Amino acid sequence: MPLDLGRFLVLLGWVFAGLYLVQRYGNSKLVPEAAKYLSYLLLLTAGPIYFLALLAFFVIRETQGGKISVGKAIRLGLGTQPVRPSPLAEREARTSVVLLDGSGRSLSEVYSRVGGDSEILTLTAEIVAQAIRDLASDILINPISSSVSAVRFRVDGQLRPIHELTSDESNSVINSIKAISGMDIAERRRPQDGAFAARTPQGTISFRVATAGVLNGEKISIRVLDQGAMSFTLQDIGLTKKNYKVILRQIHAPTGMFLVCGPTGSGKSTTLHAMLKEIDFHSRNVITIEDPIEYMLPEASQIEINAKAGITFAKALRSVLRQDPDVISIGEIRDAETAEIALQASQTGHLVFATIHASSNPTALFRLIDLGIRPFLIASALNIVISQRLVRKLCGHCKRAADLPQDQMRILQQRNVDPSRVKCAHGCPRCKGTGYRGRTGVFDMMVLSGELKERLAAGKLNIQNFGQGADGKTQQLLYRNATRLVLAGITTMDEANRLASTGES
Repeated sequence: MPLDLGRFLVLLGWVFAGLYLVQRYGNSKLVPEAAKYLSYLLLLTAGPIYFLALLAFFVIRETQGGKISVGKAIRLGLGTQPVRPSPLAEREARTSVVLLDGSGRSLSEVYSRVGGDSEILTLTAEIVAQAIRDLASDILINPISSSVSAVRFRVDGQLRPIHELTSDESNSVINSIKAISGMDIAERRRPQDGAFAARTPQGTISFRVATAGVLNGEKISIRVLDQGAMSFTLQDIGLTKKNYKVILRQIHAPTGMFLVCGPTGSGKSTTLHAMLKEIDFHSRNVITIEDPIEYMLPEASQIEINAKAGITFAKALRSVLRQDPDVISIGEIRDAETAEIALQASQTGHLVFATIHASSNPTALFRLIDLGIRPFLIASALNIVISQRLVRKLCGHCKRAADLPQDQMRILQQRNVDPSRVKCAHGCPRCKGTGYRGRTGVFDMMVLSGELKERLAAGKLNIQNFGQGADGKTQQLLYRNATRLVLAGITTMDEANRLASTGES
C-alpha cells in the first residue's frame, strides 16, 4: 500500500508538472508553432524531459553565430531575461514626448485602433525620447536572432548599442511606429517609407522612417530631422574666416552655381541650408527641391520629390523655372538631366545651390562630365565646389589638456603654439562617457578661376593631368584644416587622423 501511494504521488506530481509547463511555456518561443499541439501532448506526457529537450534546442539555435551567450539564451528561454535595462527607466520620458502622425493624431489614438497596449506605447515613446536627449541622428531597431532585437542610436556619426528587446516587444514597437508613419502594419517583407513627428517641450521634431524585411524579422531605421539644426548659420558650421568671406560674397551674387560634395552623412544638406539662411527671402524668390524635406524654411517654397507620383528632380526643376525663381536649391544631382537643367539655370540669371556625391572637388567635376555634361557648360556656369566631412567636437564639460610626446611638444613650441591648447577626450555623464558631443564641418573649397575655366572649357581638364591623386590631395587639405581645429581645442588628433585615413565622416 505505501508503495502504491508513492507511485500515485509521483504520477500526480508528473501530471501537475506537465500542466504547469503547458500553461507557462505553451505559447513561448520554446514551442515550435508548426508542432504546437503535439508539443502540448508531449509536455503533458513526457513533462520535464521534453521541456529540457525544447530548451536545449532553443539554446543551440539562438547561440549559433555567437550573437548571444548560452546564459542569456537560457534566460530568454526560461523567461527570466530582463526585457529592458535601466537606460529606458527614466520615467520623465513617459510624458515629455508625444508622437504624432501626419494629421496631428497622437500615437495612443492611432495605435489603439490596431490593438496596441499602453506599455508598448510607453516603450515606443521612451525610445524616441531617449534618442532626442542623446542628440541621435538615427534610431535603428533590427533583429539579431529569432528572439532578440537590438536598439542602436547613431550619435555624432557613431553607432551606440542602447538596449535589447524581445522579438514580441520589437514587433510591437515597430508596428506602433509603422502605424503612426502611415505604413501597412501587415506588410513585413516589402520595404516601406513613412514619416511622423514628436512634440517635445523644446518644439516639434520630424522623423523619416524606412522598414525592410531581414533575416529573423523586420528592421526599421528612423532618421531624426531635428529642426534645431536650422539654428546653425554659415558662421557656425566650421568654415575658416577666409572661406566664409568667399562664400558670402558669392551668395550675394545674382547668378552662378554652388556645388557641395561629400559622402553620405557628411552634412551637405546642413551646409546648403546654412547658405540659404544668408539669402534675403523678402527680396528674392527662393524655391527648394528636396528628397525629402528635412528642414522647414517658412519663407521659401519647398517641393518634395515623390517618384511614385512622377515628381522627380528633373521634372520639378523644369516646373520651378516657370515660377520666376531667383534662388534654386537642389537636394541632390543624381542624373544628367537634372545636372544640365541646373547648370543652364545658373547661366540664365539664377543662383543655384546643389549637392552631389563625390569624394573630392576635382572628382565632382569629373562626375558631371561622366554624366555627359559638356565641359563648356560646366565652366561657364559653376562658380564654387566645396568638399566637406564631419569631425566630432570635444565635450566642453570634460575635455582636458592632452599628454603629448616630447617631440610633438617641441614642434608646437617651435611654431609658437601653446601645447596646452591641444585637448583630449575624457568622458562625463553629459557626453555619455565618450568625451565628444556634437560635430563640426571640415571643408576644402575650390573656386573656379579663369584659368581653370579655360582649361575645362577647352577639354584639357582630365584625370591624367589634373585629377590624378585628387582624392589624396583633398584628404591632405581636409586633414590640414582638421588640425587647425585640434590646435583650437575643438577636436582631437584622433579625429583628424581618422579623417585623414578614410577621407570620410
